[in-house]
Amino acid sequence: MRTMAEMRKITVEVPEDLLENALASTEEGITQTVRRGLELVAAGRAYEELRRLRGKIRFGIELASLREDR
Repeated sequence: MRTMAEMRKITVEVPEDLLENALASTEEGITQTVRRGLELVAAGRAYEELRRLRGKIRFGIELASLREDR
């Protein structure tokens, strides 16, 4: 959890139906719903960067040997 010094208060105007759908989806309050949305946006960017690396990094262990370890 972040301290109050690390937090920023914002004002955001959003379409009412978008907010209602998001609130119904998260079953949380407005603040937690907005935070979750921002986390998903940030995660999406990280996944995009990982997808760009696909096939460009070689690992020293084979998938078959990982499966045998089960």
